[in-house]
Amino acid sequence: MPKIVLREIVRQHAEMAAFLWTVYDHHLLHPNENPDMDEERLARLVERLDAHIDGLRVAGEAGQKIAEEVYAEYPEAGELFVLRMLQTGAPRTIGELDVEKVRAYLAANGV
Repeated sequence: MPKIVLREIVRQHAEMAAFLWTVYDHHLLHPNENPDMDEERLARLVERLDAHIDGLRVAGEAGQKIAEEVYAEYPEAGELFVLRMLQTGAPRTIGELDVEKVRAYLAANGV
């Protein structure tokens, strides 16, 4: 049976993952800027980010294509991050990332 993909839902996964990555990375760079971002809220943010990326992975090739379309429309760091997380060999969770390597990758690729 072929996989049914709801394009708008998958697109929302791509958009939200990109947005949440930028929020997460900004917090890591400026931890004292938002006093409301405590450990619990940060953990929830990471959990949501992981879930959106998983949603794209579950969609398979369609998820990859939609993430590429979103990046083509908005060639920003968050959207490129999402594409990188969908590549073969990418870490499965945000907790497995080396954030400095991610930033270097994004900078080397023009965002």
